[in-house]
Amino acid sequence: MTILGALMGFLLLSGLPARASAPSVPPLPNYAVTLTAYNAVPEQTDDDPFTTASGAFSNPEVVAARSRDLAEELPFGTIIEISGPRVPSDSCGYKIVEPIVGYRVIADTMNARYTDRIDILFHTDSNYVMKEGRVKNAGTVLGICTGVTVRVVGHVDISRIPKTQKELASLVTL
Repeated sequence: MTILGALMGFLLLSGLPARASAPSVPPLPNYAVTLTAYNAVPEQTDDDPFTTASGAFSNPEVVAARSRDLAEELPFGTIIEISGPRVPSDSCGYKIVEPIVGYRVIADTMNARYTDRIDILFHTDSNYVMKEGRVKNAGTVLGICTGVTVRVVGHVDISRIPKTQKELASLVTL
């Protein structure tokens, strides 16, 4: 009788739909990069510092540039979150400027000589921070930070980049 019971149980259960498992969510892409900063001035851009390579306005509140080797992974319109280096160095002031970094939209391209790099656009006249008791430009304080993690957290149409960090944060798809 046990064989018959087992066979009946198998036949009954095999007609039931399989229990659905929770869909697996793929992890958001991460990239290890070197982080630097720039200002929208002719010395640090091309002859039109107010227009990015994507055609968007050079808004220092939300814009970042990427090295050309990252174009496929981080196309224009990619929203990124930046995490500072695991191991701090003397050439990296990320912890000091972190409050003004926020989320960024990839909207610009760096000079071809750079690889595996993200460049944050900062204001030339209002992004100042205190370092060693002196007020300094945030880009200078940031310096060169290696071992930084950039995580993709969304995408926006390049012609509709938000103007503020608050607007950009509302588009993040964590």
